Amino acid sequence: MTQQQILDPQDPSLHDGKHDLVGHLGTGSLIFLIIAASAPLTVVAGGAPTSFAVTEMAGVPLGYLVLGIVILFFSVGYAAMSSRVTNAGAIYAYTAAGLGKRQGLAVAWLALVSYNAMQIGLYGIFGFVLAITLDAMAGITVSWWLCALTGWLLTAILGAMNIDASAKVIGVLVLLEFFIVGAVDFFALSTPADGYPMGGFDVPEFVSSPGVGAALAFGMAAFMGFESATIYTEETKNPRKTIPRATYGAVTIIALFYAFSVWAVQVGIGETLVIDKSIEMGPELVFWYLAETGHPVLADLGRVVFITSLFAALFAFHNAIARYILTLGREGVLPEFLGRTSPKTHAPIGGSLTQSALAFVCIIGFAAYGAVTGAPFEFPVIVMFGWLTNAGAFGIVFLLFITALSCVFFFRGDASINLFSRVISPVLAMIGLGFVFIEILIHFDVLVGAEGFSPLVIGMPTVILLTGVLGLIRGEWLRRNRPAVFDRIGTGHGVEFDNQHT
Repeated sequence: MTQQQILDPQDPSLHDGKHDLVGHLGTGSLIFLIIAASAPLTVVAGGAPTSFAVTEMAGVPLGYLVLGIVILFFSVGYAAMSSRVTNAGAIYAYTAAGLGKRQGLAVAWLALVSYNAMQIGLYGIFGFVLAITLDAMAGITVSWWLCALTGWLLTAILGAMNIDASAKVIGVLVLLEFFIVGAVDFFALSTPADGYPMGGFDVPEFVSSPGVGAALAFGMAAFMGFESATIYTEETKNPRKTIPRATYGAVTIIALFYAFSVWAVQVGIGETLVIDKSIEMGPELVFWYLAETGHPVLADLGRVVFITSLFAALFAFHNAIARYILTLGREGVLPEFLGRTSPKTHAPIGGSLTQSALAFVCIIGFAAYGAVTGAPFEFPVIVMFGWLTNAGAFGIVFLLFITALSCVFFFRGDASINLFSRVISPVLAMIGLGFVFIEILIHFDVLVGAEGFSPLVIGMPTVILLTGVLGLIRGEWLRRNRPAVFDRIGTGHGVEFDNQHT
């Protein structure tokens, strides 16, 4: 086995004080952090109505189950790898171990750009929703970008805190989301519009529908961040057990909860009417339903929790980015100061501050662009959120495909891992993820709100993939010019580790 395959992140000899990630996350806390990225209320209130409106098909609930199965197949090989490759580099480290160091660095570059696109794009919708909520509920008029900067500041503060403390905050926010969605489910199923139709789970109808690809492309956003358990490897109590349990648990909860909740909304509004109402109401659908059924206070609470749902997702993606930067800084691929952790909180302070700085510049940049061009009111949602998050999702699905391939290569010839875990499951995941990747590409114009052909349809996916090419080139340059740094790619450790363990 290689050096990085047998390292134990809990081994005190691996810590030099400047680069330590320290935490005591258990399975439950880790599941909350994973689910926070998928934003349950955001999916049910925003993602599902969008999917109903675009696909005009009843089988949207089934789409979440199908995607859940694909991701569970992915998780089998992924979880097996988590017991062998243990550092906060996650997907990056797995690819370096399975496909090679240059390919690993290509994935690292691609991951940084994709996760940053997802995280920064969320500030657009966060600022917009907070601004219109303050106006509607309190009569306070505030610019979207000031609201976005409020979320940015809170994210920056939490990002500098110890993960155990911030996990508790995120846990409360996620529980609030489950409460609101659970209330919607209860009221919808208590007063069905037309009985309990099961068209949402009609497999033959789903498979034959022309909108099946679009439904899966839109639905994939509901699972973004499920792979993030491995970035907390060094901050968990028992990573070899906790990481697989948290990954399986989170994916299962997400798939079942979303499928059931979206079906419940379908039952409450009506299987046919829900499509028309989704087209008409958009993200207001769930809150409109609560108000229409005599629960206006709950509807207002839901709007507030919708904002905290977006904030929880912002923080979850911020964490992922900060830990990727930390790992690359440790290894010397990025400047060394980016690999430092706070001596007080042991948070990845270098990576966290860097991500916060980039997000700040982007928020101000989009605000300035909107002001100069006289952009419409919906600009932060249509452009900042729509363009960036869909570009990021495109990149992340590709990353998952490459990771599944890495699992196959990593375990080849390893008889200690059963055939299903090392070959069958990852290959099935690759087939499913490959189909979703192609569908996202085909429907990219719809995802970013473009009408007909647009340079965005070609340009944004190309930019995302080109970052991986640049990472590959950088890896080759390091191999030829800085072999010591090249050797550390994917290990999660830097020169201090080399000095202690040579």
